[in-house]
Amino acid sequence: DDMGLGKTIQAITLILKLKEEKKLDHPALVICPTTLVGNWLKECNKFAPSLKALTYHGPERQLITAHADLVITTYGLLRREVEKFKKRNWSLIIIDEAQNIKNVDSKQAKAVKALKTGGSIALSGTPVENRLSELWSIFDYLNPGYLGTRQNFSRRFAMPIEKYRDQKKIALLQKATSPFIMRRMKTDSSIIQDLPDKIVKNEYCYLSKEQTAIYQRVVDTNIQEISNSEGITRRGLVFKLMTSLKQICNHPVHYTKRGTVVKEHSGKAEMTISLLEKIISAREKVLLFTQYKEMGNLLVQLIQTELQITPLFFHGSLTRKKREIMIEDFQNGNVSPIMIISLKAGGTGLNLTAATNVIHYDLWWNPAIEAQATDRTYRIGQSKKVVVHRLITIGTFEEKINEMISAKKELAELTVSTGEKWLSELSNQELKEIFKLS
Repeated sequence: DDMGLGKTIQAITLILKLKEEKKLDHPALVICPTTLVGNWLKECNKFAPSLKALTYHGPERQLITAHADLVITTYGLLRREVEKFKKRNWSLIIIDEAQNIKNVDSKQAKAVKALKTGGSIALSGTPVENRLSELWSIFDYLNPGYLGTRQNFSRRFAMPIEKYRDQKKIALLQKATSPFIMRRMKTDSSIIQDLPDKIVKNEYCYLSKEQTAIYQRVVDTNIQEISNSEGITRRGLVFKLMTSLKQICNHPVHYTKRGTVVKEHSGKAEMTISLLEKIISAREKVLLFTQYKEMGNLLVQLIQTELQITPLFFHGSLTRKKREIMIEDFQNGNVSPIMIISLKAGGTGLNLTAATNVIHYDLWWNPAIEAQATDRTYRIGQSKKVVVHRLITIGTFEEKINEMISAKKELAELTVSTGEKWLSELSNQELKEIFKLS
């Protein structure tokens, strides 16, 4: 399925149905990229709270499956600890972003295929990225032998299709694989009627080791100072702490002002690159919002390094002429499918309907400002569905404030009128609870 059409929820629904029908004799296992572990757990808790889901991830991980319905882990951990997983029985195995096993000779693919299971599901928006052999590898996992040996498949399908675009072979391969594939695209007339005009998704990220250490140190240093202050001084210290923690959650380099921006040092950076890869492979355009011009510059560097694409960067220092040229290039040109926008410079007034995706890298905690930014593309003139990704770091103040605003309508209304000022009025104990790592 295309991104945003609910592959994760469909898979969770199946696990829930198996449990209800008492067919889940052993836990289900989800194997996914590290960036998606938090999302899987959050989606389970939200849509299927009766499922006992656990993650096998992080330094204190334990594979205790006695009372679990679902275990969520990563390709990397499975590859390194495959013997541990092979000793368990799994009622169902779901591999998310299944293109991760496209290289049949890789240790990762071999580890996945070594597990015992009663059934297998592969989730992917891009089952074939470069060569048809990638599709063969996924089918070799789902239904071993169905498409013949690798050599036979290459001779019978891959070579005629890739080299000569043989239409008969294409039709034959589609006929052979179609009973095992559910393929839905946002452009399908039967799908588009069922979709809301705007899909908003919370994308949950983990802090890296580097981020965790800095975050804890900053909280410990500042929370005591806040407790010993009052009035305008206290409010200033709360805002200072909140800004520091936002920057740490964005990327350690954003806070320290030193070093090179590396995606592995930030959960948000990894998630952003993962999302951008999918968006670009679907030939779509995206707006990437951040509150900070400095973070925008870091994102430009990161995207150039990881994707070999130079994004457009719309910020307050541009002249009016440069802004107009940049908007025209994005709307009607092929200069870049990515536009980074500093929220204050481009949060209102722009018409950027060429984008069908929005990523909020850091959140303002003001639904009105967030909606105004999203409406750069979700507006009159937009003929396609818009998918909005809100990046939230698990276990930090970002997750806790987001939950507070979501749970209390009156708080959401308060943030519209006061922005983040309400945070400075919280008690010392409430601030400790919000800012501490969990």
